[in-house]
Amino acid sequence: MPANWPATEEEARAVQDELRGRVVLDEAGPPPGSGRVTGVDVAYDDERDLVAAAAVVLDAATLEVVAEATAVGRISFPYVPGLLAFREIPTVRAALDALPCPPGLVVCDGYGLAHPRRFGLASHLGVLTGLPTIGVAKNPFTFTHDDPAPLRGGSAPLLAGCEEVGRALRTRSHVKPVFVSVGHRTSLGNAVAHTLALTPGTACRSPPVSRTRCAGRR
Repeated sequence: MPANWPATEEEARAVQDELRGRVVLDEAGPPPGSGRVTGVDVAYDDERDLVAAAAVVLDAATLEVVAEATAVGRISFPYVPGLLAFREIPTVRAALDALPCPPGLVVCDGYGLAHPRRFGLASHLGVLTGLPTIGVAKNPFTFTHDDPAPLRGGSAPLLAGCEEVGRALRTRSHVKPVFVSVGHRTSLGNAVAHTLALTPGTACRSPPVSRTRCAGRR
C-alpha cells in the first residue's frame, strides 16, 4: 500500500478533488487497432482481506495476448460506493508494474468520468500512471440514457442531467449495452471505437496466447 493512502471517506474524497483537475480531456488517444491495449480487473477474497489484480496485454490489431501479470495485496480501503478505486488501485498498479512491456491504452472494468464525482477508477488510474485509460462498466451507476439502437454499435448518451458523461453502447446486437466513459488522455468517441474494436465478433472467443517479446518498459 502506498504511503499516506487515505484511511477515511473524507480523506479519499479530498484526494479525488485534488486529482480530478489533472485529468487530460483534450487528447484523442491512440487509434483503435494500433499498438497495445491492456485490460485490468480485480477479484476479492473478503475472508482473508485480499484483492487480486490481473493485467492482460493484447496486440490491438490481432487481439492476441502479448503479456500478462497478476498481483495480490491487502484490501486497502473499506467498501464505499464511489470510492472503489481506493480499494483496487494499489494492486492494479502492482500488476501493471509487473508487466514486461508498456501496456498502451488501459481498459478498466469500471468508470471514468461516468462517476458521481467525475473521477472513477479509470480516471484515477490514468492520472496516477500517466497512461491513456477508458472505463467500460456493466451498469450505468446513477445516470440515465435512452435505449440504444438494437444492433451492434448502437449507442446513446449517458447523461447526468444535460451533461454527457459517457455512452451506452451495444457491443452485440440485441443484447444489454455496456457503459463507456473517458478515463484519461482519450476522447469519448475514441473510447467507444476501442470498445467495439475489442469486441469484433458476435460469439465469445479466447485469443491464442502469443508470448512475443516486448521492447522496453514504461
